[in-house]
Amino acid sequence: MSAGRALVLGVVASAAITALIWLLGRRLHGIDLLPDQGASWYYWQLPDPTVWTRVSAWTGYAAHQLAFWWLIHHAQTRVRRYTSGLHRVNVVALAVNAAFIALHTLQTHLFYDGLAQDVSIYSSQGSVILLLVVVLLMENRRRGLFLGRPAPIGRAVVGFARRYHGYLFSWAAVYTFWYHPVEATSGHLIGFFYMFLLLLQGSLFLTRAHTNRWWTLTLEAAVAVHGTLVAVMTSGPDGAWPMFLFGFLGVFVITQMHGLGLSAATRWVLAACYVGAAMVVYGLRGDLGGAAREAVRIPAIEYVLVGLLALLLWLALRAAARLRPEAESLR
Repeated sequence: MSAGRALVLGVVASAAITALIWLLGRRLHGIDLLPDQGASWYYWQLPDPTVWTRVSAWTGYAAHQLAFWWLIHHAQTRVRRYTSGLHRVNVVALAVNAAFIALHTLQTHLFYDGLAQDVSIYSSQGSVILLLVVVLLMENRRRGLFLGRPAPIGRAVVGFARRYHGYLFSWAAVYTFWYHPVEATSGHLIGFFYMFLLLLQGSLFLTRAHTNRWWTLTLEAAVAVHGTLVAVMTSGPDGAWPMFLFGFLGVFVITQMHGLGLSAATRWVLAACYVGAAMVVYGLRGDLGGAAREAVRIPAIEYVLVGLLALLLWLALRAAARLRPEAESLR
């Protein structure tokens, strides 16, 4: 089977699994949860967790994570070539992810709790942000970071990120998936569908579909849809959803659209549409100044994190290069 066809079927399967989670969600309506305690509180966790609720979640997560990491390592050390079709390891990866999705669904209906009982809500959100930041770093030379112009990030840093990003990305997707119980609220369903797409992307390593620029852009841009919809659902139409919408779309205008081969005229039109839409939304809210304050918040955070990550990787690679000769001299 071609990787492109597998990608299309995988997206359809992701939607079907999300629909199944919605249907099964009715069985979870009777579970008693504590009152919401604010932004740093994760609502969907049992008031009285047990050893078995914790063990079931952490064991399932660990098995899923280690299996995915082993598959990535196997692909990098044994396969090592890109093709237009599926390798056997891709088929195994798809099957492994499907099996663990089914396992976590069963675990939720038997024990309910995910990893959220023991870790901060910010760890789940941060893992996805880190994923997006690493993508910006990896794609710096191909599409640039600011209006098509690359930031001065060394080849060694970018090469390291490209070689090992699969381990980080699989952690972000698997950890976030197991962080939540398989609930059927609108926010959960949107998030699960997005996680399934990330798991699908991770399963198609070393195929041409994995590097398709339109597909990878879709995964990057989908966070704007997810963040905006969740913000509307949690805080209503008067909430902070414009910050997420125009923040992530700002990254698209500044960086992401410059890697698609679009003409300069098309990019100017897209930028004008972005500015016009932001002015209309904030104008209707009576807060035009908010467009300047909120729309730049998310891009600013992401670009600062790109710089910090590049610096940390550069320092780590420099330290490793210095230690290597010393270690070899001791042999």
